[in-house]
Amino acid sequence: MNTILPAKAKEKQKYLYTLTGFVLAVGLFFIMTNVYFVQEKNVPVQAGIDFQRIISPPIPENLDFAGERVPKESFDIFERIEREFIVNTYWYSYTMLAIKRATRWFPVIEPILKKNNIPDDFKYVAVIESGLYNSVSPAGATGFWQIMEDIGKKYQLEINAEVDERYNVEKSTEAACSYIKDAYGLFKNWTLAAASYNMGLNGVQKQMERQKADNYYNLILNEETSRYMARVIAMKEILKNPEKYGYFIGEKEKYIPLKSNIVEISGSIENLADFAVKKGINYKILKIYNPWLRDIELTNKEHRTYSIKIPAKGTIEPIK
Repeated sequence: MNTILPAKAKEKQKYLYTLTGFVLAVGLFFIMTNVYFVQEKNVPVQAGIDFQRIISPPIPENLDFAGERVPKESFDIFERIEREFIVNTYWYSYTMLAIKRATRWFPVIEPILKKNNIPDDFKYVAVIESGLYNSVSPAGATGFWQIMEDIGKKYQLEINAEVDERYNVEKSTEAACSYIKDAYGLFKNWTLAAASYNMGLNGVQKQMERQKADNYYNLILNEETSRYMARVIAMKEILKNPEKYGYFIGEKEKYIPLKSNIVEISGSIENLADFAVKKGINYKILKIYNPWLRDIELTNKEHRTYSIKIPAKGTIEPIK
């Protein structure tokens, strides 16, 4: 076997060695640059990736929901809580968007909870339900509070082809408050009331009777509801102390509240796109501010009075 390489093969081999050395050198340069950047900029080492390690997120010594203590001294409760701290700390996209959206929507939700004598902590239920976004579940639960159609109608929300008030943050929050008050009236406990928001009044009541227990933390429930309150509690702590969990989001990066003026409409609107143009905006902007308008028209056969939001001047303008 001839072990002497032809001249062209030697040149090719030399080229590959040179290229490999160059790639390794560049890679080492970037690694050293990143390490230097972290050290030089004094990036805090918190939960998250800091080019060197991933750590278990800190869990406060005392936890509560609506003033009701979380018994995390029980190993199974602690592990459920820790799981949600880990999941939501490292679920970067969801948690970052929740932090950004909270500055826009908490100022809308908080006074409605307060007016209805609902603990402020219930705003984190909306975070868990939808991420503060008008989403629709595969089962048809809709809006910030993920309200099913029958429940929405029970709590006086208008739901039809033209209007769906589950998409109206203010009105859906009022409906959620009505449900929560009913649940608290039944259970006399805010944690159970919140859990029932996920499982339903009958579902929680049935398990309490079946298991001879009147405390959420003593119940064995389906996995989703077992995780539910742990998720709410974890997200509450993360949103209250985002930097502690590795989220360094400047005030200018958070989403600002949508300032608007109200136009009262008690008649019909033949074409909402034309209506928008007359108000100096376009149909897209009208829908952004009023997502509860579900069609291109508003026939309003029952002559109800609707409050339609129009962006305050200088807030948002149509693209030219």
